[in-house]
Amino acid sequence: MITYALYFAFACVGLSLVMAMWRLARGPGIGDRVLALDTMSVNAVALIIVMGMAGQTQIYFEAALIIAMLGFVSTVAYARFVLRADIIE
Repeated sequence: MITYALYFAFACVGLSLVMAMWRLARGPGIGDRVLALDTMSVNAVALIIVMGMAGQTQIYFEAALIIAMLGFVSTVAYARFVLRADIIE
C-alpha cells in the first residue's frame, strides 16, 4: 500500500516540477520566473525526501536540508539582484 503512495508522490512532484519549469520558461515577468525557480527548489527537496522514503535511507534527508538552505539563499539573492541590481550593500 505504501508503494502506491510513493508512486503517487513521485508523479505529483514530477508533474509540479514540469509545471514550474514551464512557468520558468514562459513566465510573463521576471517575478514569475523567480517564483518558479523557488518552487522548483522546493519541489526538488520534496523529490529527494520521497526518494529517501522509497530507499529507506537517511542520507537523502541531509542532502534535502542542504539543498533547501541553498535554495532559500539563492532565491533571496536573486530577488535582491532583480530589485536593486546589487546583491551586497
